[in-house]
Amino acid sequence: MELVVNHNPSQKIISKIKVKRDDRQNIQKPLPHFIYVQTKYIFVTGGVMSGLGKGVTTSSIAKLLQLANQKVSCVKIDPYLNYDAGTMNPIAHGEVFVTEDGGECDMDIGNYERFLNQNIPKNHNITTAQVYSTVIEAERKGAYLGACVQIIPHITDEIKNRIRKIAKDEELDFLIVECGGTVGDIESLPFLEALRQIRVEDGLKNVIFVHVTLAPSLDVVGEQKTKPTQHSVQELRRIGIQPDFLAVRCTHPLEEKTKKKIALFTNVAFDDVLSCHDTKSIFEVPQILYDQGILDSIFTKFGKVGMVNASANWDEWNKIAKSMINHKDQKVKIAMVGKYVTLADSYVSVNHALKHAGGKLAKSVDIDWIDSESITDFNKFSNYDGILVPGGFGTRGSEGIIKTANYAREKNIPYLGICFGFQLAAISFGRNVLNLEDVNSTEIKPDAKNPVVDLLPEQKDVSNMGGSLRLGNHEITIKPETMAQKIYGSNLIRKRHRHRYEINTIYIPEFEKHGMIFSAESDKGKRMEILEIPDHKFYLGVQFHPEFNSRPGFSEEAFVSFVKAAAS
Repeated sequence: MELVVNHNPSQKIISKIKVKRDDRQNIQKPLPHFIYVQTKYIFVTGGVMSGLGKGVTTSSIAKLLQLANQKVSCVKIDPYLNYDAGTMNPIAHGEVFVTEDGGECDMDIGNYERFLNQNIPKNHNITTAQVYSTVIEAERKGAYLGACVQIIPHITDEIKNRIRKIAKDEELDFLIVECGGTVGDIESLPFLEALRQIRVEDGLKNVIFVHVTLAPSLDVVGEQKTKPTQHSVQELRRIGIQPDFLAVRCTHPLEEKTKKKIALFTNVAFDDVLSCHDTKSIFEVPQILYDQGILDSIFTKFGKVGMVNASANWDEWNKIAKSMINHKDQKVKIAMVGKYVTLADSYVSVNHALKHAGGKLAKSVDIDWIDSESITDFNKFSNYDGILVPGGFGTRGSEGIIKTANYAREKNIPYLGICFGFQLAAISFGRNVLNLEDVNSTEIKPDAKNPVVDLLPEQKDVSNMGGSLRLGNHEITIKPETMAQKIYGSNLIRKRHRHRYEINTIYIPEFEKHGMIFSAESDKGKRMEILEIPDHKFYLGVQFHPEFNSRPGFSEEAFVSFVKAAAS
C-alpha cells in the first residue's frame, strides 16, 4: 500500500515511500526514513519611500542563492487595485513587462528574469484585485458555507495559498517574495499580515524578513542619518514583523558607527545590517551583498550550516557584471524617441537591452531620451549614432515619431523601431516614398483614407481594455536571405508581443515594390512581424518586443545588430 502523508503545501517529498506487507507473517515492515524538503521563504519589504530598490535587492539575493546551486524564484506583490499592470500609465508606474505566458506585469518581474536568466510566469505577480476577485467569486458560489467573509482569514488565506502554491508547484528550495509599496500603506497591510502568518505557521527556520530602508546623507552636515530607518522598522514591528536583515540604501558605504546605531535601535544584529550603496551597475549588487556575508548568514538562519557558495557560476556572473561597465573609451550615442521619456523606467527593458548589447560588443551605450511630442529640429539627430523608437499607444507624439523615422531613412542613420516604432516607420514610408494620401493608423485616425496600420480582426468587438491585447510568446517565420535571417540565424523564432494594431497586408506589394521588405510573419502570413530596408545601413522594425528577451550575457540579437551598426 502507499503511505499518504498530510504535510505543509510548501513541502515536497524527495523520496517516494511505499510500505510493503509480508503476507506470510502478516507483519508490516518498518517504515523507511523519509525527508521533507521545506521551501524556504525570504520576504522583502520596504520602508521610508518607494523606489529604494527592493526589486534589485530581491533579485540580488535570489541570484546569490542561484549561484549557490539552489532552485530559486521570485514573486512580486503589488497592493494596487488594478488587476494587472496592463492599463497603467508607464509615466506613473514604469514599464509594463510582458511574460512569456502573456502576463502584463510589474517591471520588477523583468528584473527577476534578467538577474536569474529564467522565465517568470505571470502568476508570480500577485495584486490586490486578483486576490479579492477570487475571494468574492468564491463567496458568490457559497464556498465559505455562510461565513462572514473578512480580511482575516479569507483574504490572508488566499494570499498565502497563492504563495505556497508557487513554491509547491515549482518545487523550489527558496522563494523570494517582494511586497510592493512601503510599510504603513493601507493597501499593503493584508499582504504583510499574510506574510507574518506564514512565519508563524512555518516557523523561524523557514522564513526570513529583509527590510529595505534609507540612510540619507545631508550635504549640510555630511552625516548618514538613521531616523528614517528607525521609524520604518518601528512601524514594521508594530504590525508584528521583526526583520532579520536590513538592506540600507545609501550614497556611500555605511559607516561602522551608523551600522551600530541602526542595529541598536532596530534589534537587528550588527552583521545583518547591510550597506546597499550606489554602484556603477545594479549587477554589482550581488557581489556587494555577498562580501558582507549575507549568504552564510541566510544559510545559518535556515539551519543549513556548512553550506557554502562553491558554484563555478560565480566567475561567469562577475564576468557578465563587469562587461556592463568600463567601456567609456568606446561610446555609442543612441537617441531614444518616445512618448513616456519623462520617466526612464518607462522603457527600463529597452534601456537594459541596449546596455546588454553594449556589454557584448565592449561598447558604452549612452542613451538620450527625447520626447517625440516636442521635437522641432530633426537635424539634431545627426549628432547620434543610432535612433531607437520603443513601444507606445495613442495619438500623442505620433507625428514626431513618423518624421523621426523618415529622417533616419533619408540620412541613413541606423534605426530600430519596436511595436509602435515598427508601425509608424511603415506609415512614414507610405507617406514619403509611396506618396499615398492620408496615410495613418486607425488607432491615431480612425477614418484614414489609407490605413496602413489597422486594428487586429479579433480586436474589433473587444470592449475591455485590460488583458485583451495580443500578448505573450508567438511563433515567427523569417524569410531566407534577409537581414532578419542574418540577425537571428534562424528561420523560426519565438518572441513576446503586446499590441492591438498591425500592418494592413493589402499594402505589402506596393511597399516591397519600393524597397521596404516585410521579412518575417506569423499566423501563416496574416501578421507582419519584421520590416527592413535592405539598401539602408540598418533599418529594422519589429512588431514584437525583443527587449523582454534580452538578459546580461545573453543579449537579444536585434539590439546587438543595431548597436553594432551604430558603432560602425
